[in-house]
Amino acid sequence: MAFYGPMSDVVARAWPALVSWLYDHGRLAVQLFLVCAGFLTAGSLARLESLALAVALRLVVQRYLRLAIPLLAAFSFTVLVTEWVRPEFQHASLSATPTWGQALAHLALLQHVLNMESLSAGIWYVAIDFQLYAMTLLSVVALKFWPLARGTLSLHDLRRTLWLGLTCASWWWWNLHTGLDDHGLYFFGSYGLGLLAWEARQSLHRARPQTDSQVPAHVQHGIIWVVFLAVGAVAWVLGPRLRMALAFAVAAVLMAAPAASWTCETLHEVSGVRLGLAMLRRAVVWLSTVSYSVFLIHFGVSLAVSAGVTILWPGVLWANSLGMLTSLTLSLFMGAVLHHGVERPAPTWGRWWLWAGIFIASVAFAMQWSQAF
Repeated sequence: MAFYGPMSDVVARAWPALVSWLYDHGRLAVQLFLVCAGFLTAGSLARLESLALAVALRLVVQRYLRLAIPLLAAFSFTVLVTEWVRPEFQHASLSATPTWGQALAHLALLQHVLNMESLSAGIWYVAIDFQLYAMTLLSVVALKFWPLARGTLSLHDLRRTLWLGLTCASWWWWNLHTGLDDHGLYFFGSYGLGLLAWEARQSLHRARPQTDSQVPAHVQHGIIWVVFLAVGAVAWVLGPRLRMALAFAVAAVLMAAPAASWTCETLHEVSGVRLGLAMLRRAVVWLSTVSYSVFLIHFGVSLAVSAGVTILWPGVLWANSLGMLTSLTLSLFMGAVLHHGVERPAPTWGRWWLWAGIFIASVAFAMQWSQAF
């Protein structure tokens, strides 16, 4: 909401520090998303020592369908809203009328890789998430063909070693080149910290009997933390970045937090306010459930509200402040609708073809509409 304007531009005159903070630092939340995404991916792969290529490809396709179907629905909405408001609302946040090349690139989540303008905001993150997931699965598949897999190290140990190597390469090299920020390699440092945090958590919290051949548990724990801090220290020396510090902090919390902190029971015992905490927990669960759909739809909603407020009350502080709150509220509502109507049903190729067809039709309509005006 702070990025797009023009409502935030008006509000910034009254509260410049707040809007500036959101503009400059709000994007740091992406690091939390990336680390947690890697953490959850590692958890889903925890029971798999290795992956057959066919299984990995099937998982990648399932991931694509789950991401793409609601995305195509949101694209259709945003494309139509953009052309609807364009005649009366000229602003830099409006994307140009789409072309067929753009439409095909968006279907494949390759618009930024091909250096094309995105039809909506934040879609680069969806593409990056998909790339990172595919990279992780393919890294597990590749270990089956690694000659060392038949040596002294298990496939599980090799997997952790490979993830550590990719994470170091990202923080120490790829993430230092902003020209790579449309590629998963650039963000694998944060995602890899999540992968490694899951693995480290299993070692730090698993009670395993000691044998003569095993390294003592406290030594293993010490090695884990030393390696973790060393990776971060080298990355900081090579290029201090606030987003990197946050990513390492989130990974450290995921590694070290006691099991009791993952539930509300501890808070219940401390406060005794069960009803309030239960309501808070339900609200957080609901928000997390619809969050992806909210993320996809919010830009189109913001465009519509911004156009209305700017046309009717340009420069009026109360109207633009209320407009930002209205955008947020409508985004939550529309996100819930998109989630229940489009995202929640099982992702299939049949449903993908349906929404791909609707998206292509919306692009064709937008192109005809722009020519009419």
